Amino acid sequence: MESDQQKGREGPQKRSPLDLIMNQIRRKTSFSERKKPSVGRLFRPSVSSDKNVDIPETKETESSEGKDSTGPGTESSDTDSEISSVVGWGRVKQFVQKLGKTPDTQSLSLAHCDLTATDVVELGTLLPFLAQLEVMDLSWNDLLGGSLKALTVHLQHVSKLKVLKVSSCRLTAPDLTALGEGLDCIPLLEMLDLSWNAGVGGGNLHCLAKHLCSASSLRELHLVDCQLSEADAVTLGEVLPLLPCLEVLDLSSNKLMKKGIETVASSLSSTPQLKTLKLSMCALNQESLAMLGEKLKFLPGLEHLDLSCNKESGGGFSTVTTSLSLLTHLKCLDMHLCCLTEEDTLALVQAVPSLSELAELDLSSNKSIGSMMQFLLPVLPLSKIKKLHLNNCGLSPETCQVLATTMQSLAQLESLNLSWNKRVGETLQQLLEPLQAGCKLQELRLSSCDLTTEDMLYLESACKRGALSQLKLLDLSYNGSVGDGGWVSFFGGAAGLKELQELDISLRPSASLSASPWLPALLDALPQLPSVHRLALQRWALGPGDREKLEKALSKRTIALECDQVSVSVAKVAG
Repeated sequence: MESDQQKGREGPQKRSPLDLIMNQIRRKTSFSERKKPSVGRLFRPSVSSDKNVDIPETKETESSEGKDSTGPGTESSDTDSEISSVVGWGRVKQFVQKLGKTPDTQSLSLAHCDLTATDVVELGTLLPFLAQLEVMDLSWNDLLGGSLKALTVHLQHVSKLKVLKVSSCRLTAPDLTALGEGLDCIPLLEMLDLSWNAGVGGGNLHCLAKHLCSASSLRELHLVDCQLSEADAVTLGEVLPLLPCLEVLDLSSNKLMKKGIETVASSLSSTPQLKTLKLSMCALNQESLAMLGEKLKFLPGLEHLDLSCNKESGGGFSTVTTSLSLLTHLKCLDMHLCCLTEEDTLALVQAVPSLSELAELDLSSNKSIGSMMQFLLPVLPLSKIKKLHLNNCGLSPETCQVLATTMQSLAQLESLNLSWNKRVGETLQQLLEPLQAGCKLQELRLSSCDLTTEDMLYLESACKRGALSQLKLLDLSYNGSVGDGGWVSFFGGAAGLKELQELDISLRPSASLSASPWLPALLDALPQLPSVHRLALQRWALGPGDREKLEKALSKRTIALECDQVSVSVAKVAG
């Protein structure tokens, strides 16, 4: 027994000199030397082991060193922290790079990375080394669902996080609960995107909602296609008053039905800062539209309103006219595919004059408003309009003429979509003539407009006078009535399309014509189109000689070529 005690006393005495030497080395070692793995691997485990096994020796050492323990010891701690940070960032870089992404201290984008539950666990352990992180995107990782808690328990290390995206991750109710609990750790969060997660709906939203009061700085909430139920709509109605800073609310592709819309609409009065409201494909009908209309007056700062793809709402827009006219800051109004009636159009005619800031208007795929558009176009704030989409609206000849007379006033127009309006082909000359050099038009869609060979001459003229010099996208597809001479003339004016990036002259699926007559003109035009990266020639037949010429022309270009008759070798070159 005495021998054992003696060994116990002698043990610390024999190890202490070595430990003293090690401590001195650790204190005096420079940062650059400390980075060497040999030092860390040889000394750190020994020190750690000694501290855990022999507490008395540690006390003795501290007592014998006196003042040195508060001086160099602090420096050692700081150095350890710095080294740990460097090593940790190395782990972060390795983790991110193996997923094919670029590491960034402020933004972590891991969307479409096929993350597994194991990856999520590892990512959680890396968060302590991402203290400056502001953006984290984990979207489109189907295997992430069910394992989010492994990440959220570490959110206290990224307290500066402002943007969190976990859309399309198959989130479950436990994931929502874990995320909600983690919100307390990220008080600066401004954007939360949970879109395309069916598990968010079905009555599960409350798992997250009860914690949203911690996210009072939240500015954007995206819940697109989350299969929100009536119960979820009620929950959302209770949450909105807790988000006074909310500016963007996207509930698109959720069939909210009557009671759901009523609940959400009633809460809009508590979000006076709201600037964007998206309710596309929300099963709005005339009755629910009226409920929404009553609350729009509480959103004076609204800039973007999306009511598109609500087919049952057609005929009910007269009930929102008064409130709509109060949205004097509205810049974007999207009502495409709403089955609008002539009465709806007249209601817009009354409201639009008050919308002096309106810059984007989309009324596409409302086939019954074609003749009434002649009354709406003149009352638009033409000098502000940048985007005007009227495709598939059944525009009448009178409306096309009115549009032609307004073109000169559309000085800021950047995007014009008139596709699937057969009457456009009769008035293309009048539409293009007002356009002069310096025109800001960047996107022009004239698909299936019954364009003729003569129309191509007008298009060529517009190109040559520089009216389309800023054009980036030109869609002339499904215009099989254009003769070979028309295409030759058009390509002759290609020098005026130096900014063009996408060109589509495809034929209808049921059509097939030979490209041989005008292909030489296209080949001559390609060198004058330096910016083109997409060329669609679908259903145009190419002979063996044509293929060879096209392959040669594309051999030094990176162009995504869409052409049914092009050989595999050309497609590879183009891709």
